[in-house]
Amino acid sequence: MSRVAIAVPLLLIVLTACGGGKEETPPVSSGPPALTAFQQENGIGPITEAIAAGPIDRAMAERGEKTFEASCSGCHKLDERYVGPPLRDVTVRRTPTYVMNMILGPDTMYTRHPVARGLLAQYATQMPNLHLSQTQAREIVEYLRHEAQDKH
Repeated sequence: MSRVAIAVPLLLIVLTACGGGKEETPPVSSGPPALTAFQQENGIGPITEAIAAGPIDRAMAERGEKTFEASCSGCHKLDERYVGPPLRDVTVRRTPTYVMNMILGPDTMYTRHPVARGLLAQYATQMPNLHLSQTQAREIVEYLRHEAQDKH
């Protein structure tokens, strides 16, 4: 038997065993995975339990104002559009948990949350991750809650 007569059947066996040379196409993703009801309302990030919005802690709000001025005011104003949206009423429109998740993980929020993606489309500037602590983010939320309450 010739070498060609042996090689051709062997080649066919190898190709058949390996799927005939066809590459499998990975499934096409239609976008980010669906969000849970909690994630829709409270965002996606490290805060996975709803924050109770009880009475405003004035001392925490004062610390939050200082952090806001140092870290956020370059892009946000309370009552006017700037680089980012005005924030005085953000705690009226969004839950404290949502605001904290946006502060702590803007990259994830812009990638997966429809409201954050809408803000990115509207303002054309992505909020950077400032690497604030959860305590700092909570203090900023308390400051914003205080500011929203003072307006109403």
